[in-house]
Amino acid sequence: MKPLAITMGCPVGIGPEIILKFFAAADHRAADAPAVVVGDPGILEWCSRQLGIPARVVAWQPGDEVATQVIPVFRPADFPDLDPATLIWGRPDSRTGRAMGCCIETAVQLIRQQVFSGMTTCPITKKSLNEAGYAFPGHTEMLASLCRSGDYAMMMAGTRLRVTLVTIHTPLHAVPGALTPEKIDKLIAMTARSLQQDFAIAVPRLAVAALNPHAGEDGMFGNEEETLIRPAILRAQRAGWRISGPYPADTVFYKAVSGDYDAVVCMYHDQGLIPFKLLHFKDGVNVTIGLPIVRTSVDHGTAYDIAGKGKADPASLAAAVAMAWEIIANRSRGAQ
Repeated sequence: MKPLAITMGCPVGIGPEIILKFFAAADHRAADAPAVVVGDPGILEWCSRQLGIPARVVAWQPGDEVATQVIPVFRPADFPDLDPATLIWGRPDSRTGRAMGCCIETAVQLIRQQVFSGMTTCPITKKSLNEAGYAFPGHTEMLASLCRSGDYAMMMAGTRLRVTLVTIHTPLHAVPGALTPEKIDKLIAMTARSLQQDFAIAVPRLAVAALNPHAGEDGMFGNEEETLIRPAILRAQRAGWRISGPYPADTVFYKAVSGDYDAVVCMYHDQGLIPFKLLHFKDGVNVTIGLPIVRTSVDHGTAYDIAGKGKADPASLAAAVAMAWEIIANRSRGAQ
């Protein structure tokens, strides 16, 4: 079984800490769910000493067996020379940005070479990534570029709720102008296909959230529902998808959590992420759909305010790893 890659994330964020805690609790699963950290062994050892988390970190190379009771680490050839003694928790810079970027690049390369089955990513900081010369607003866009994928989207997934977003990091005032029929059509299809391929739901049930209060109230509070969203739903229905809406956002998530829908297609970032994180703040998973590779991620950031304090919770990383293996297995069965 090819192992899963776990990228280390920002060296001075909580990524190293949650990796140490994850492996400390997951040794008994290493045989049937092997994982290898793509990062720097020295930084993990430094973190282990700093936080008093016992760990046996070992170097790993493609072809090596993934041993239990250890943390196997593959160090990219172009990983920057970071002396842990010069690092300060919560203080990222261009050097840590380069470290984040090369881990992501290496993981994708080794997946494409069939060394790894897929990847789970620990959090990065966009500013440092940019300072290191990576012209991407975040993980998702960088991965799409590396995979040469024009069609991709973010799904936030948990045991009770899944949401996808037509617009992601778009200022609220710009959302109406950023919505287009093509974007809505594309996201509906990607969401439905991901539910089939990645989550083994043969006939996915989708709900679409309205943009405006009360779904526009017959045009009194906005007309995007009638001009953009409802026509997209009708086109999706004609294409054979089981989909309905647009529903007011103040009721649709309750219905989804109650079991009426398998996912909610949302118009903007906070519309979907506020209810999602209310339910799945600790165990939510960020899944990049539309990629030819499997990628899951923790649903939180670098948490620089608690980095180095031993307070980070590895629950989201554990959930992301488990979901990555679930998706890998479902895709494998679907390809047979």
